[in-house]
Amino acid sequence: MATPTSIKLDDELKGRVQQLAKARRRTTHWIMREAIAEYVAREEKRESFKQDALRAWEEYQRTGLHLTQEDADAWLARLEAGEDVEIPACHK
Repeated sequence: MATPTSIKLDDELKGRVQQLAKARRRTTHWIMREAIAEYVAREEKRESFKQDALRAWEEYQRTGLHLTQEDADAWLARLEAGEDVEIPACHK
């Protein structure tokens, strides 16, 4: 269920939204909803990536296990070549 939410826009931005809505034959409401939805989806992905990186860093600090750049490059090259290879074992 959608609930109304108000947002204050300065005149310049409001005009830009109106122009875009007119050009796209959409309502300003639709343009703003799409913009917010896209922004939230992008930022959720960014936050998820950040959290994954922090977890990986914490795991590395705890265990010391890692792949070298050379290991990763060689593995990725084999994948790119179409080989079905497992990820290399991590080492300290």
